[in-house]
Amino acid sequence: MRPPAPDDLDSSAPVRAVTVADVLALPVLTAGEPEVVTGVTHLDRPVRWAHITELTDPASFLKGGELVLTTGMPLPGDAAGVRRYVDELAGVGAAALVIELVRRYHRPPEALVDACQARGLPLITLARDVNFLEVTQVVHALILGNQAEAMRRTQRIHEAFTALTLRGAGPEDVVRAAAEMSGRTVVLENLVRQALICEPSGTTLEEALTGWEQRSRATPSGDRTRQGGPEGWLAAPVEYQGERWGRVAMLPARTTEPAFGPEHIIVLERTAMALTVARLIHPAPWERTAHRNALRDLVEQRHHSPEDARARLVALGLPTENSRFLAVVVDLPAEDTTANTTATPETRLSQELRTAGIPALVGELAPGRVGVLLALNASRPWLPAVERLSSAVLDLAPHALVSVGSEADDLTDAPRSFHEAARVADATPPDQPLPAGRSFRELSDVGLRCLLYALREDTRIQEYAERQLGRLLDHDTRHGTDLLPTLRHYLEAAGNKTNAARRGGLSRETFYQRLRTIERVLDCDLESGEQRTELHVALTAMDVLRVR
Repeated sequence: MRPPAPDDLDSSAPVRAVTVADVLALPVLTAGEPEVVTGVTHLDRPVRWAHITELTDPASFLKGGELVLTTGMPLPGDAAGVRRYVDELAGVGAAALVIELVRRYHRPPEALVDACQARGLPLITLARDVNFLEVTQVVHALILGNQAEAMRRTQRIHEAFTALTLRGAGPEDVVRAAAEMSGRTVVLENLVRQALICEPSGTTLEEALTGWEQRSRATPSGDRTRQGGPEGWLAAPVEYQGERWGRVAMLPARTTEPAFGPEHIIVLERTAMALTVARLIHPAPWERTAHRNALRDLVEQRHHSPEDARARLVALGLPTENSRFLAVVVDLPAEDTTANTTATPETRLSQELRTAGIPALVGELAPGRVGVLLALNASRPWLPAVERLSSAVLDLAPHALVSVGSEADDLTDAPRSFHEAARVADATPPDQPLPAGRSFRELSDVGLRCLLYALREDTRIQEYAERQLGRLLDHDTRHGTDLLPTLRHYLEAAGNKTNAARRGGLSRETFYQRLRTIERVLDCDLESGEQRTELHVALTAMDVLRVR
């Protein structure tokens, strides 16, 4: 079988060791018409050196990883001697045996083929004469050059992570850099096997994180960088203040190349060190940061696919099977958003929900606004969960505003629930009383006043209110009258003049006279239901525009 050509080495890819396949593809050896007789599946063995020998016991001069070159002259003539010769080469860890079929042999001896086959030692024959000295020179130059490049790349890795540390990079930056340098998917997890940060490489979030906790628990942890588990992860512990806090895992690529090399180990170890420093620089709990980022990406629909979003939230510990989802938005007064980092509103709400056994993700969506995604069992009503959450919020901040979206049967509808909750929050004036018997608000609570409050910055609303009522306000200012309160009483009484006069503490004759003045100033007919509606909308808009 002809040897395969080596893969092209991408200058951006990690430097890998020179293999038997790489050496066989060199022109100095292809000139000899090499043929792989045995061990074709072991051509990925690294070659540490090339060694010419005509000794009957070359193994005593080898240390392992050598490409052994021979003319075949010293091979024993008996089968037992050939087996002993091959056993010694395989025992010392020779990379391959190359025999020239020019002088002593013109075809490889059967005893040699059988012995190499039995020990899994690659046996390569050369049909033409080759200058072995030139072969060693070329191979050694390739190996040394490869080692020099590996050292340069190792230096660049150290410099890159040093730069990250010096500029105070956060964990996301560190994990992203590790994935880019290694060309592998890198995941940071905590001690309970929740994947806090995942930077995929050559795969998707769904593929990287599906079944994360079970896969992670099948991969043993250790006190040093090691490869193990059913999938062959490369993992390194991450420490914080002298104690193990979590670990960073590098997942193997789906290629025929070896999963990891020395450079991958260097990248992962430097990643773990940089994460330890980042944890000291950024003391806020990373779980909270992970929840915040996951919620923001979900609300803004920044995931590549619904499957990616689902896999990410499950990896953070949120159940998605047989669950219904409900979004809650909590707006906190400014004085309640300056708490210390160990007792932030997000932390305290997360603790309250955990105590209640309610699965949820809690994270800051914007300054002063906390988002909560509840994952409720399909048979569990949502009202008690929201009431408990709302009570905890009001204990934390009595003037907080809790807004709820509608239920979502699937995670793909959770962004809609968040947008609804945000619309409720944005449409609620500070002086709006709570609905009777409830400590939170929902979409059905958004009436005309709330709608106009939400649109208060729209200049069309402002122009409308001014166009309808501006002349009446000007009249009151110039003449010291109070026609606007009279109009308000009339509109609130739904056009009942008797009730309106009583509300204003006026006689009917005085009240009627004021209504005629209002009609004259505004050039309107207060007997018209449509015009009364227009004035009522304008008056409500004027009220919400004055809310502070």
